[in-house]
Amino acid sequence: MKKLNAKNLKEVLWETLNLVKDGNMEAGQADSIATQSREILRTVNTQLRISQQAKRNVGTEVIDFGENT
Repeated sequence: MKKLNAKNLKEVLWETLNLVKDGNMEAGQADSIATQSREILRTVNTQLRISQQAKRNVGTEVIDFGENT
């Protein structure tokens, strides 16, 4: 399994979109993937906002997610 990062998430979403478009995936399945993706992004966004409010450095896991390491 690939490490979760922004680049891989984007690739999965594009792959999902193309699978639905080509008729190789049900829309409900794609919707589940999209829902999980939104939750991942909300979590990362929440981590960023907490760091901002606490005037702390952004956590390494958030940086790693965004920098595709």
